Amino acid sequence: MAPAMLTGSLPLCVCLLLTPGFADAGRLLVVPMDGSHWFTMHSVVEKLIHRGHEVVIVMPEVSWHIEKSLNFTVKTYSTFYTLEELDPQFNIFSEAHWKGQEQSLLSTLLTSSGDSFIEHFYSHCRSLFNDAKLVKYLEENSFDAVFLDPFDMCGFIVAKYFSLPSVVFTKVVICHHLEEGTQCPSAPSYVHRFLSGFPDTLTFRERVRKHIFYFEEYLFCRYFIKNVLEFASEIFQKTVTEYDLLSHTSIWLLRTDFVFDYPKPVMPNVIFIGGINCHQGKPLTKVSYLSCSIFRIIWRWT
Repeated sequence: MAPAMLTGSLPLCVCLLLTPGFADAGRLLVVPMDGSHWFTMHSVVEKLIHRGHEVVIVMPEVSWHIEKSLNFTVKTYSTFYTLEELDPQFNIFSEAHWKGQEQSLLSTLLTSSGDSFIEHFYSHCRSLFNDAKLVKYLEENSFDAVFLDPFDMCGFIVAKYFSLPSVVFTKVVICHHLEEGTQCPSAPSYVHRFLSGFPDTLTFRERVRKHIFYFEEYLFCRYFIKNVLEFASEIFQKTVTEYDLLSHTSIWLLRTDFVFDYPKPVMPNVIFIGGINCHQGKPLTKVSYLSCSIFRIIWRWT
């Protein structure tokens, strides 16, 4: 394991585009996720620009953290909501979730506050395609790939609509999207789900709870992306399923390491690239790196 995967610096295998000599400079269309997700993606975008690639970012006019830059081209589109309207929706939703830990996430989303937040959050993709000038610009300009965050599924729709290969960049993939997109087996009998909190060894009662958690997540995700699939079906003039959008992905870049997770099947286009964090850490000394490696091995197998 290279030290870069522990220090937060960009690993070599983030993408072949980052490696000079392996690929010519290309043109990348970035569909980012707002909020803290943008911080880590921004570091990769800046590195791509440093390597000579041209980057075009498509974003809504209303944004928390994504700002215009002299280093890359930014194309914006208007939304029906303002930042003053979005902030309260997010605050109400987050407070309802964190204060009611006894409630499931599905129950929280089924409340009026959760439904309103999802409507605001995913409506911007409709605004993107309603901007005829922007859509024409994207059609007339040639891009080599779409770089996207899977939590905002608008990137999947953009990649499929313009018939572009897509590269997913994320730390955690929720809602069975990774298994659905790669058609990788993920039996609930032995593959732990994110946020389930279950240990390696399970009692019978814990196994039952694990299956309940699995199906609850399935129901939650169907509700969570319902509006996305309905909009995608309008765009493509046919019924669009979750698999139709996710299977178009060429590469899944996961900002984690295989040894940090429980064993599970993965497909060849799923690449573990180590930790890329918002705050760049200092390089570890050889002694510190060796100690961390030994600790990880002991922690993983005890």
